[in-house]
Amino acid sequence: MDVAELGSRGLVLLGCGKMGSAMLAGWLTRGLSASSVWVQDPKPSEWLIGLEKQGLRLNASLPAKPAVVLVAVKPQMMEDALPALAGLGGGDTVFLSVAAGTPIALFERILGAQTPIIRAMPNTPAAVGRGITSLIGNARAGEAQMQIAEALLSAVGQTVRLDNEGQMDAVTAVSGSGPAYVFLLIETLAAAGAEQGLPPELAMKLARATVGGAGQLAEDADEPPSQLRINVTSPGGTTAAALDILMDAETGFPALLRRAVAAAAERSRELGR
Repeated sequence: MDVAELGSRGLVLLGCGKMGSAMLAGWLTRGLSASSVWVQDPKPSEWLIGLEKQGLRLNASLPAKPAVVLVAVKPQMMEDALPALAGLGGGDTVFLSVAAGTPIALFERILGAQTPIIRAMPNTPAAVGRGITSLIGNARAGEAQMQIAEALLSAVGQTVRLDNEGQMDAVTAVSGSGPAYVFLLIETLAAAGAEQGLPPELAMKLARATVGGAGQLAEDADEPPSQLRINVTSPGGTTAAALDILMDAETGFPALLRRAVAAAAERSRELGR
């Protein structure tokens, strides 16, 4: 299904911060008319205001039965923002949430269990069309509704379906929070290079390009990352010397990242309670 085909009934975007804006930009690029989109946002960006000239409905009265309501407000704002849309529940309007830590049960409580509700976890590379989004639907969300959600989410990257909602906490910890771990890697790699005598600007350029290029290579290669690592590691060489430190069983990167991901997953569980 093409994104442009969804516009006849209208799409409502509740909240249009960084993630909502990235998705909207992706939809428009894929042929969705701005006049098919209703955005509800208390502090619209200049970009959104500019889209009004192309027909986008900003903080206007909503259509009676939109195809999709994409909920992109912060989790702490959900209890205040969602009840205003309760009248759209119970029909065939699909509610698609990208709010972290907000379970499907909360949406069903406010909108009704007969509402098609899909919970999704995108990540920030969606801003450059390189995101990956995991999604899971409630009992009312059938294959047609899941395909609608995938059509919208694929505008900003890849999509994967989960087997159950319980997996969402681990997804949040790996791909949702994961970009921050990679950004920290770039920061610390550049700082370490500067400590070894490189000008800070050069160290940062090297770190950014190295992490970005390695990520692209890992995604494109047929070999698993473990083999790619082995391919780059000559016995007794410089990479092996570094990996002896990074792969230490107690103090190295694997043990540290396991603890970090576990902490993020536990925090996600706490937010969902």
